[in-house]
Amino acid sequence: MELDVQTLAAGIDTVWVLLCAALVFFMEAGFAFLEAGFIRAKNSLNIVMKVFMDCTVGILSYWAIGFAVMYGLDKAGLFGTSGFFIQGDFSHLGLRIPVYAFWLFQAAFAVAVASIVSGAVAERMKFAPYIIYSIVTCAIIYPVAGHWIWSADGWLAQLGMKDFAGSAAVHAVGGWSALAAVLVLGPRTGKYNPDGSVNVLPAHNMHLAALGAFILWVGWFGFNPGSALTGLDSNIARIAVTTNLAAAAGGTMGTLYTMFKYGKPDPSMTINGVLAGLVAVTAGTAFVSPAGAVVIGAVAGVLVVLAVPFFDKLKADDPVGAIAVHGVCGSFGALAVGIFAEDGGLLYGGGFHLLEVQALGLLAVSAWAFGVSYLTFYLIKKTVGVRVSADEELEGLDLVEHGIPAYSGNALNQGLDGLPAPDFGVCPAVGEIKQKLAT
Repeated sequence: MELDVQTLAAGIDTVWVLLCAALVFFMEAGFAFLEAGFIRAKNSLNIVMKVFMDCTVGILSYWAIGFAVMYGLDKAGLFGTSGFFIQGDFSHLGLRIPVYAFWLFQAAFAVAVASIVSGAVAERMKFAPYIIYSIVTCAIIYPVAGHWIWSADGWLAQLGMKDFAGSAAVHAVGGWSALAAVLVLGPRTGKYNPDGSVNVLPAHNMHLAALGAFILWVGWFGFNPGSALTGLDSNIARIAVTTNLAAAAGGTMGTLYTMFKYGKPDPSMTINGVLAGLVAVTAGTAFVSPAGAVVIGAVAGVLVVLAVPFFDKLKADDPVGAIAVHGVCGSFGALAVGIFAEDGGLLYGGGFHLLEVQALGLLAVSAWAFGVSYLTFYLIKKTVGVRVSADEELEGLDLVEHGIPAYSGNALNQGLDGLPAPDFGVCPAVGEIKQKLAT
């Protein structure tokens, strides 16, 4: 079979996008491990199940509704109105790859937004209401913001906003949705004292959290270079380099800053520093120099260390630091494009115009995400309820919501004094058992 150059190029691009889609989707394993490791063992299976819901009902929601809202024929620059269930004409997108390949890549982004929120609501949110939120995120919240920025006719795209792979459209949207969620949900029992002081509810497995972070880091090589939608653009190599440098700078500064501030390097801040650098550079990865990426990542690595205690002061209890990593550093990354972009950035003689556009776009998508998420959680709270009871929270969501523990070898699950393991269900004696174990 003879192939012309155009057909061959389209084939290469299709393979590239499918490979990058697989990398981005594999980031869900990273979210699952990271979040499970950062929380207590008794809730770790529940959080993995929530990430699975993003990958199941979330993907179905994006297939049925979200993709059409995001990339369908434009209505007033606000949302799409065609293409539901990936049906109809998508010629207006001007794709060189099959629409199915494009959809698969975009669907992986959609579920990532939902999984940002899953970590923030860990350890006290009911399972079934989370499914409702995952559907709303993938069908409405993320697609509308994405249409504004990435659809050619979106109102922010028309203004010239630059957000190459989603510091604003993905990460700020997910981060500020997470803030709305935890404000409605309230903090975990025992997290804050009456005087406002904070109790540490320690992570149960930092190795698991670190593995999750490494998986996310690798996945970002699909997230950012894949957003070029072509394997023939030599700039994908530079995008990969700026991505990696920002991650390295973020992790370095997260480590050094905690050494300076607390006297010891904090592993959780090294992990979140790396993620902060990745999140922050995502908007400008194709537009900034390698040196600019290092500066962006380094600033993000400090910002995340400062942001975590700031939200604790607000009693916005976020077990994994999702608000700090994605909300704060995603917002910074969107603004950083207006400063560090080699074409139009403030430091390159472009004046303040691009920075002003970036700020307007960031404010718009953040307000949209926060507002709709707050309303969604508020309505869930007033109808079916959003939070488990105090007794259920004490027992742990793995047993309460799913009937099995994540770790069958736990002392709590083995029983006491050599007796067989108790059949917990919702066990009123669990506090008594925990007290005996503690003594």
